Amino acid sequence: MSGPQIITMGCRLNIAESEAIRQLAADQDDLIVVNSCAVTAQAVRQTRQAIRRARRERPDARILVTGCAAQTEPQSFAAMAEVDGVIGNREKMDAASFLPATDRVKVADIMTVRDTAPHLASAFADHARAFLEVQNGCDHRCTFCIIPYGRGNSRSVPAGAVIGKARELVDAGYREIVLTGVDVTSYGPDLPGSPSLGLLVERILKGVPDLPRLRLSSIDSVEMDERLFDLLAHHPRMMPHVHLSLQAGDDMILKRMKRRHSRADAVAIVRRLKAARPDISIGADIIAGFPTEDEAMFENSLSLIEDCDIVHGHIFPYSPREGTPAARMPQVDRATIKARAARLRDACAARRSGWLASLTGTTQNVLVERSGLTGHAENFAPVCFSTPQTPSTIVTAAITGLEKGVLLAQEAA
Repeated sequence: MSGPQIITMGCRLNIAESEAIRQLAADQDDLIVVNSCAVTAQAVRQTRQAIRRARRERPDARILVTGCAAQTEPQSFAAMAEVDGVIGNREKMDAASFLPATDRVKVADIMTVRDTAPHLASAFADHARAFLEVQNGCDHRCTFCIIPYGRGNSRSVPAGAVIGKARELVDAGYREIVLTGVDVTSYGPDLPGSPSLGLLVERILKGVPDLPRLRLSSIDSVEMDERLFDLLAHHPRMMPHVHLSLQAGDDMILKRMKRRHSRADAVAIVRRLKAARPDISIGADIIAGFPTEDEAMFENSLSLIEDCDIVHGHIFPYSPREGTPAARMPQVDRATIKARAARLRDACAARRSGWLASLTGTTQNVLVERSGLTGHAENFAPVCFSTPQTPSTIVTAAITGLEKGVLLAQEAA
């Protein structure tokens, strides 16, 4: 084995940062790094399971735990017999943190961090598309969310560094870049001149003309400025795919979550986008069983899937996170949460299936993954080719069918 083994839990931001960790600890062959997630209690449990499994598989390795769960509850991970050390989200961007050391816990106060580490704009994943971190942290305090305490306050990577890294990635053969962050639409207020995410995207498209495809990770619709809307709606190199952080479809639940948009706001932005660019596909995060949610409130979230034409749904059963206001609210029982999450997933699956079926007979531009047999269309529909294609190329493909949620394709004549 050459270099460390990296086990990544959670979001695209962690995927990007795991690649930076791989480079920082490149000479540590005996090392396993578990880059943890704290978004739900289930994510923390899965992190612990991954740690125990890693120890069973490699009993002689050093195991370090980092990421959001390590940042928010370092002592609980340090207490695990399988763990050799715990390092925080700031410390994981320092190569020295991965060297053998006597300090079992290296976790500083993330709220004191005001800058971005230089590595934030230099990470990518082992895919045909690269994940480029442009922002970290969050200034909002949604009542269910522990992540600001794992990531700190919002801070942005200067546009020059982002553009420079994007050029490097294109030169290295990447044909698509995904801009990622904790709250990516809050990009810019901490930088000179307070540039917006829309301005950053515009600068990337102009400054990296050889980049064929640019995509955004999850965004907050209420922070979408008109420049960003126009680019999503009209720019051919901006992919027709938007993933919205909606969380719920009931106004009272949104208020109790301390979200900043209403149900009507969510429906309106989707209708505007689809009116301007009919082929755009919509994804969304939705939480099932938030505290105080009754059946009528849940039905409002359920109907949001149709009203916003959500075809890339991420459904999260609510789980209380200690230290958050929502954990102190009247809770919905676990069986009801589980049942509601299943209904949301079923509704998303039905909507997605109909959407994918509608693409049969169309022609799609598909970015081929490293396997040469799979890829994603511009609208992020998954595609499988009948014959191998050249990895990391964009192929014009004829969609011939649908099987098990994946479009079947052959290279167009």
